Amino acid sequence: MSGQAVPRYSQIAAELRRRIETGELAPGDHVPSTREITRQWGVAMATATKVLTELRREGLVRAVPGVGTVVAARNRPARTAASAPRPGRSLEAASVQPPLTLERIVAAAVTVADAEGLAALSMRRVAAELEVATMSLYRHVADKDDLLTRMMDTVMAQRPLPADQPESWREALELAARRFWDLFRRHPWLAPGLSVTRPQLVTSALPHSEWTLVALRARGLDPQAAFTAHLMLVNYIRGIAVNLEAEREAEAHSGLDSERWMDAQEPALLATLSGGRFPELTRLATTGYDFDLDALFEFGLQCLLDGLAALLGEA
Repeated sequence: MSGQAVPRYSQIAAELRRRIETGELAPGDHVPSTREITRQWGVAMATATKVLTELRREGLVRAVPGVGTVVAARNRPARTAASAPRPGRSLEAASVQPPLTLERIVAAAVTVADAEGLAALSMRRVAAELEVATMSLYRHVADKDDLLTRMMDTVMAQRPLPADQPESWREALELAARRFWDLFRRHPWLAPGLSVTRPQLVTSALPHSEWTLVALRARGLDPQAAFTAHLMLVNYIRGIAVNLEAEREAEAHSGLDSERWMDAQEPALLATLSGGRFPELTRLATTGYDFDLDALFEFGLQCLLDGLAALLGEA
């Protein structure tokens, strides 16, 4: 109907399509990410995702792992009713697409989650990334949970532990802990995706468990205590790391990084503390606190290892 309002995602897609077709955005140029779209146009993440999905379906943009979404090498002409591509893929793309494999599906899913977060990950979104029909994915993965497990298995396999373990149990646990932290840093979706209470069978994570058990069993801990210590360390690292994804989402929706957000809260905090009931907090608020997740991780790790040292009877 002519009186119907044009969906917001279509309006934004039309603006980006205009920039591409006029050459304002040239082949290889970065296209605004979903987070940039949420900030520039003040829309929800789901709307921003629809914008890029629309442009991918038209063959105007493509995702480059580790780079982001860029203008496709050859711009398509403006759509007409007769020439509009089928939903999910263009005719040109269909003729050059490599075969759909489990490896391509997992790689595309990791690209989406790395760039846009776990909330943006869906079977439909991955299919749009690959320019295939959504149902074709189910020939390779059972469902989204199965896909997520395979994603975790893939990224963990890319950061294996060394072949030789340090003789010192503490050095061994520090190395394993920092390897996990690095994985969570590289892939912020990994921490919220990983369950401790209902652990997924991530085979490439098993060497990490074995590594910690070997180090602690060599110091005399029984298997139950050693595995409990392993779970404590993993869940501690994961607990710090879930803030990475949460902060990314908060920044996307607010348009403020954590430092600017804290600056905006400072007047209200100082007003609350002005009564003098909390002198230590007041002193901290007025002198400033340098919040750093990496420093927080290291501080907590050393405290936990000090506790294990006491359990092992070390001074």
